[in-house]
Amino acid sequence: MRDSSQIVTLARINLVAILCIVRLIAVVKNASVIFCKVVMRETMKNQKETIRKIVTHLNNEEANGGFWLPNIQRPFVWKEEQIERLFDSLMRKYPISTLLAWRTKSAIKHRKFIDNYRSSTRLTNYYVPENSKAKLLVLDGQQRLQSLFIGLRGSYEGKELYLDILSGDLVAPEDIRFKFKFLNSESAKFPFVKFKDLVFFGDRQSKLCRKIVSESGWELTEEQRDRIEDNLSQMFHVFREEEVLVYQELDSIDSPESYTENDVVEIFIRANDGGTKLGKSDLLFSLLTSSWEDAEEKMEELLDDLNREGYDFTRDFILKTCLTLLGKGARYDVAKFRDGSTKDSIINNWEKLSDAIKDVKDFLYGKTFIRTDRALPSYLTLIPIIYFRYKYPTKWSAVTDLNRYVLRTLLTGSFSGTPDNLIDKCTKHIDDKGEFDVTELFGVIRADGRNLDVTVDTILSRKYGSKDIHLIFNMWYEQFDYTPSFHNNLPQVDHIFPQSILKTIKDPNPDTGAMNIMRYKAPLRDQIGNCMLLTAVENGAKTDILPEDWFEGKNEAYLDMHLIPRDKELWKLENYELFIESRKELILKKFEYMLIKD
Repeated sequence: MRDSSQIVTLARINLVAILCIVRLIAVVKNASVIFCKVVMRETMKNQKETIRKIVTHLNNEEANGGFWLPNIQRPFVWKEEQIERLFDSLMRKYPISTLLAWRTKSAIKHRKFIDNYRSSTRLTNYYVPENSKAKLLVLDGQQRLQSLFIGLRGSYEGKELYLDILSGDLVAPEDIRFKFKFLNSESAKFPFVKFKDLVFFGDRQSKLCRKIVSESGWELTEEQRDRIEDNLSQMFHVFREEEVLVYQELDSIDSPESYTENDVVEIFIRANDGGTKLGKSDLLFSLLTSSWEDAEEKMEELLDDLNREGYDFTRDFILKTCLTLLGKGARYDVAKFRDGSTKDSIINNWEKLSDAIKDVKDFLYGKTFIRTDRALPSYLTLIPIIYFRYKYPTKWSAVTDLNRYVLRTLLTGSFSGTPDNLIDKCTKHIDDKGEFDVTELFGVIRADGRNLDVTVDTILSRKYGSKDIHLIFNMWYEQFDYTPSFHNNLPQVDHIFPQSILKTIKDPNPDTGAMNIMRYKAPLRDQIGNCMLLTAVENGAKTDILPEDWFEGKNEAYLDMHLIPRDKELWKLENYELFIESRKELILKKFEYMLIKD
């Protein structure tokens, strides 16, 4: 048995040992933290560059490998005004967010930045052969870098970026201060000067100022000369001297194991997921393209085929349809594309999926009057039809009553809002029955709390400026060509009694007696009873002509086509309200076959 002194000594030894272990753990932990910080510092670096320099590094292998876009990036979507506002923001020294780039030698599929952008541009034309050279792939910031490249190195729809060199007045923050504009060279006149020529001018600022003044052709005041000097000074500072562009660089060349391709896809999604930069379909498509090299090309081919006649099918619609057809449910969920099976199913069944979508588009164009995007307020109503065509191809040719389903659901907006659950219920019913029974599907739609009743108000509530008025007009004007070869020849909705004239009719103010109360406000002017469809040529000729003059001499076939009351007294301005009531009766008579409820 140990005495008390031995116990005390042993306790002291144990205490010392414990303290040593605690200190060792602390040292190891601290070393681990330091090590992690060093690793992170080595694999993720904050870099700064001037704007002028960074745009020379885009698509440039000689500039440390250059900056490129991975194919998982969505297409460029900014419009002219957004690019112009970006340049205004930069000239005002507003900060722009940090960019994110991945430095790698991996043979990742990537493409060039677009220099001369056009809406018809195909991304496949900018693909770069896979290679194992060092390069920087932009994961976040494509829209901004692409905009800078177009503004400083290229063009937008054939137009180059110009700056009003005399702009710059102090304005409210939400307004434009520095006036940038994309212009054709033949239409650009001083004070607009080509901005890329300023940024890449190869001499001193003072010499550039003298050059602009001498070539202006204006008798410039001293104040205007000062403004030019001030703007050039601002431009030199922001675009040429100050390192205003900051990007985080994920370096997996010096640390090859730090970031795999899968890591980059995940980082890309997390960097862009937030509802403002990318939509869910873009995120899902990024996962699809990471393992399917032909994804972009196949998608473009399908959309080109679907939209050739004037529709506007989107990648968003295609992906939602694919999820539904493969039994994954209509709701977008990134997890569906991360499970591997969904991606493989889309890749392996792409031809069957595409054929089903194209067959339904052909039905829509060939068997209904909905032959243009302008008459198709919701594409989602088509998904149950496409589902039936995909799952039961042998029954497709025998299905009946599709017209009734399409027109009724579109007119009543049955698939508006967030219809994912409704789409799933419809597809389940189709599977349960093995048929596309329109009457029973209407029961499913009604059970979901959706309206399907085509009422008088359903027809008469359509108005000028609304997309769905073209749905009515497509059924009404069967003889009109809604897919002309030249877009500007599209049929145009016009007011029978011109707006400009109706606005001049005033009633007395009950308080003052003054004739300053507009009698026919927008809802009364824009109602369908005062609208008709004209060819582009007719609409250009009609302008402010009243119906008593426009319809005079027109034959009966013309009046019948437009459902115009035959009583010429109703064509007079003082009888506007009587004309509207009479014409509403004619419209409802034309569509009375649709007003019968199921």
